[in-house]
Amino acid sequence: MDQRPLRLTLRQLQVFVAVAQHGSTIAAGNALAMSQSAVSASLAELERALNGALFDRVARRLAINEAGRQFFPRALSLLDQAQELERFASEGGVQLRIAASNTIGSYLLPSLLAGFRHAQTGPCALDLRIGNTRDVLQTLMNFEADIGLIEGTSHERDLRSVHWCDDEMVVVVGPSHTLATTTPESTESLHAMLREADWIVREPGSGTREIIEARLVPALGALRFALELGNAEAIKRAVMSGYGVSCLSLHVVGDEIERGRLVAIRRGLPRVIRPLQIVVHQDKFPTQGLLAFTEYLRQAAPVAQT
Repeated sequence: MDQRPLRLTLRQLQVFVAVAQHGSTIAAGNALAMSQSAVSASLAELERALNGALFDRVARRLAINEAGRQFFPRALSLLDQAQELERFASEGGVQLRIAASNTIGSYLLPSLLAGFRHAQTGPCALDLRIGNTRDVLQTLMNFEADIGLIEGTSHERDLRSVHWCDDEMVVVVGPSHTLATTTPESTESLHAMLREADWIVREPGSGTREIIEARLVPALGALRFALELGNAEAIKRAVMSGYGVSCLSLHVVGDEIERGRLVAIRRGLPRVIRPLQIVVHQDKFPTQGLLAFTEYLRQAAPVAQT
C-alpha cells in the first residue's frame, strides 16, 4: 500500500459531485450548507491536486468536461464507501435509492420493500422512484439511484443487468367488447379483429410498449395504437370501460380477470413472457445494503402467473 499522504479529501470530492449535479457553485453550496466561496475554494484545491480542470467555465455556469465525466463515477464510489464506513461504525443502517419501471414499482415492489425493511435489524431508509424503463436507465446513468428494476432491456454499456424473474403478459378486453362476446371463426379472423381494434398502449420508452412492438406486432401485423397513457393502471381502467384492447402484465390485470371485469384473449396468440431485470451502474460501489437488497430480491422473486 502506498504510504504517501493523500492530496484529495472527501470534502473536495463531495463538493465536486455537488457541483456536477447542480451545475453551479451557488446551488452546490446550498445543497451542502456551504458558502459559495468555500465551494469554489474546495473545487480549486481539487483541480490543483489533480493537475487539471474538471469543468469548463461557461458564463456563470460550470459545465463538466471529459475529465470530470470520467472522474465523477469514481468520486461517487469513494463517497459511497465513506458513507458505508460511517454507517458501519454507527448504527449499521441501510439507505437505498431505488428506481423501478411502472409495473414493477407499482405492483411488485411495495410488498417486497416492506418485507426487506422488516428483515433489517437497524435503520432502513428506502426511496423509490417510478418511471418508464428509459427513465430508470437514465436515473442510473446519472447516479441518482443505487439500483434499478426494469421490464425492458438495457442497451447502456455502462450499466450491468442480471435476470431477476419472469413476467407473463396477456391481451385483455372489457367484458362488453366484441372480442369478449363473440368467438372468431379462426385464428386468422381473430388476428384481423385485433388489427382493426383500438389499442391502448404505454408511451415509447416503456417496457410494456416495447414488448407489444417486439412480440405482438410481428405475430398479428400492424396494430392501431389509438391511445397512449402513462401508466398501467390508467390503461387497465380504460380497457375495463370498453375503450379498446391492450396487453398488460398479469400482475396488473390478474384480479380483474378473476372477477370478470376483464377478459383475457389467449387462444390463437403467442404466450408472452418477458424477463424483468435488476440493473446497476458498473461503477457503483456495492455497499452492504445494496448487496443485501439484491439478495433479498433474488430470494423473494415473484413467479410468473399462469
